[in-house]
Amino acid sequence: MIFQKANQRLNQAKTPEPFWAKPVPYWYQTLESSANGLTRRIAQQKADGIMTSRAKPAFVKDISLFLTQFKSPLMLLLIGAVLLSAFLGDISDTLIILFILLASGLISFFQELNANKVVEKLQAIITLKSCVIREGAEQEILASQIVPGDILHINAGDIIPADCLLIEANELNVNEASLTGESFPVRKTPETVSESAALAQRTNCLWQGTNVVSGSGKAIIIHTGKDTVFGTVIKSAANVVETSFESGLKKFGFLLMRITLVLSVFILIVNLINHKSLIDSALFSLALAVGMAPELLPAVTTIAMSAGAKRLLNKKVIVKKLNSIQNLGEITLLCTDKTGTITEGVIEIEDIVDPQGNTSDFVKNLSYWNAFFETGYSNPIDEALKQKPVTYDTVPQRIGEIPYDFTRKKLSIAIDTGKEKLLISKGAFAQCLEICTTVRMPDGSIEDISGHRQQIEASFEQFGNKGIRAIAVCYKPISGHDISKADEAAMIFCGFILMKDPVKQGVSGAIHELQQLNIDLKIITGDNKVIARSVAQEIGIENPIVVTGQELLQTDTALLAEKVKQAHIFSEVEPQQKEQIIQALRNTHSVAYMGDGINDVSAINAADVGISVDNATDVAREAADFILLEKNLSVIADGIREGRKTFANTLKYIYISTGSTFGNMCSVAFASLLLPFLPMLPKQILLTNFLTDFPFLAIPSDNVDDEQTALPGKWDMKLIKNYMLVFGIHSSVFDLITFCTLLFYLRLREVRFQTGWFIESIFTELLIFFIIRTRHKFFKSKPSAGITLLSFAALIMTIALPYVPFTKELGFAPLSYTQLMLILLIVATYVITADILKVWFFRKHRIALSEK
Repeated sequence: MIFQKANQRLNQAKTPEPFWAKPVPYWYQTLESSANGLTRRIAQQKADGIMTSRAKPAFVKDISLFLTQFKSPLMLLLIGAVLLSAFLGDISDTLIILFILLASGLISFFQELNANKVVEKLQAIITLKSCVIREGAEQEILASQIVPGDILHINAGDIIPADCLLIEANELNVNEASLTGESFPVRKTPETVSESAALAQRTNCLWQGTNVVSGSGKAIIIHTGKDTVFGTVIKSAANVVETSFESGLKKFGFLLMRITLVLSVFILIVNLINHKSLIDSALFSLALAVGMAPELLPAVTTIAMSAGAKRLLNKKVIVKKLNSIQNLGEITLLCTDKTGTITEGVIEIEDIVDPQGNTSDFVKNLSYWNAFFETGYSNPIDEALKQKPVTYDTVPQRIGEIPYDFTRKKLSIAIDTGKEKLLISKGAFAQCLEICTTVRMPDGSIEDISGHRQQIEASFEQFGNKGIRAIAVCYKPISGHDISKADEAAMIFCGFILMKDPVKQGVSGAIHELQQLNIDLKIITGDNKVIARSVAQEIGIENPIVVTGQELLQTDTALLAEKVKQAHIFSEVEPQQKEQIIQALRNTHSVAYMGDGINDVSAINAADVGISVDNATDVAREAADFILLEKNLSVIADGIREGRKTFANTLKYIYISTGSTFGNMCSVAFASLLLPFLPMLPKQILLTNFLTDFPFLAIPSDNVDDEQTALPGKWDMKLIKNYMLVFGIHSSVFDLITFCTLLFYLRLREVRFQTGWFIESIFTELLIFFIIRTRHKFFKSKPSAGITLLSFAALIMTIALPYVPFTKELGFAPLSYTQLMLILLIVATYVITADILKVWFFRKHRIALSEK
């Protein structure tokens, strides 16, 4: 459900013109349309008018994005520091802080701009399309290009792109839960309704954002975009669901911000008590707050996810929702349908037989005409049947259709052969058999079915044991032209359509690949139990446990979780049962579900990660987080690795923020209480922050060890806090060594002391990355070239700053060779001990996990 209080919001929304109370011809005239649709000229004029009203210059969007880089609390602190320095007339501080502010903003802006372009390109690939009639011809156009007056042709699985008035409908049922909250499909008919009818009673209308469950029809577009009912409520308001990754990120951010705030205020108060300058103390505290906070974290996560999305696109996976990459890395269970994923998804008609299993031209002809005249949702079975050669004198006339739906599980077509009128049904064996009272024998005679039922059921089971899927065909003579579901009774059973859907090559290897990633696999299918077991055995599942939909219905709620946990395959399940299975599995797993049909939508929505394919129904693609351009389990394994890689790289920045960076800033803060001067000037703290953050923007492209992608990435706040404590203390110990060396051994005073501490702080913050990026010894894991080059450049710049012409403006002074070498020796010792400490820390963490 998209809106929890949908009806309330709809009542508050702007009341649209009651187009449901006016006939279709009125709207033909008003919208310059007809039964043949708009002319191309008028359609183009309307489209141009809509684009003009909606257009927003690109530079306006870019400026808006640039300004948003400065609205975070940390950026506002920097702006405050600039204004304060300018007010005091400190030109050098003002220019330096302003440079750091603008440079940080520009870097984040260009990175986010690039990430947004990646998302736009991905969205463009999977843009929804709709079938409209223009100048009497059907054509497929982007849903965004539809204009009022267009004639829309709809089928099962389509998402309605605008508010429409029905022209004609054939057993049309629409899911309007996104607007009304009512999950049961609404039957739609073209009859005009009262002007005062409530939204749920406007049965001649189709609303943007709803989807067709079954049937087909035509409608005229009345309203598009913000003028629709859907557009009058804020769609995004209830559609933003916080992912587990975002939740963990938020908790971590609040943790650091609380510590930063408390520490900064404490330092400010103590400095004032010690009679230090109010202005200097305030600027120092502001700089500390900026230096300690992980202001690059949003940028790093966004860049990491957009980089992951680009890599996934190269592997034929389209990321619809960028933050879902993190969720994909967390999954421990993949549930998938069978057809097209485990099997080829290409239906091969093995034979068409009578009830005794003999090839039958009569049944073949009935099957062919049923498929040939079907106008609803296109499916592989009908396409395969249309390829079978049949013989006929004249082409029958189609006189009616009862579209397929997932409750009846059958499709019925009425034809007039010229000699007789027939109603032909084909569909699931059990559902067809239950509406038959007689059976057609091989010689053409009709007998009561009761004496043959057992033999028919035995034949069906025998087909399944051979791995052959069988659907039933039945028929009966009719007299009239109008047909309905009530006519699907007292039918004559006439035979089976036997089909084969071969198992895909490489499926067993892909399953093994998932197992290496610690991902379990469960198959959910509407096929019968025998077929499901046969497929499971073929892909290497020994002694598969198969649970049917009927068995699930008879299972007590308290026992359901255990039953679904044990099963390998679920067969003969209803669409709503798929959702029930997913919900039960989520109690013990992080679940991804892969499906492509209307019957998969509820399960896709229920899963932690929804996956569909490029040729899926519109509603399935819309519900999914990922779209596969190739329906292949190996592709999903690649996606999971990317998700885990993105999480691992994000965690690297978090470790840097909680270890060396935070330790260094704390050390600087407390050193300010002991020294008669500030250990680093505010502008030096900000410069430290800038020089160390700049290379870290390349973290998303860093290589990740295989061990870090072998298991799902999970937020562990206890681990992060322990890391902060252990490595923060380690960093502070070396800061203390630096402090004593600079002050007591080298006897450096204010400017050179600040210069020495500045160099040590930057070197430790940059080099710690190469330590914590791997759980191995740092020299055994190769970092990416990008972050290596950027870090090296920042280190060179740090060494050079005390010697540049404007060094006095920065508050630095040149150090002697001996002084510099001694500082670098401290840094080298820090790196070696940090690497030893890291190996011990994560080994202890693994032991603690294994003991749980």
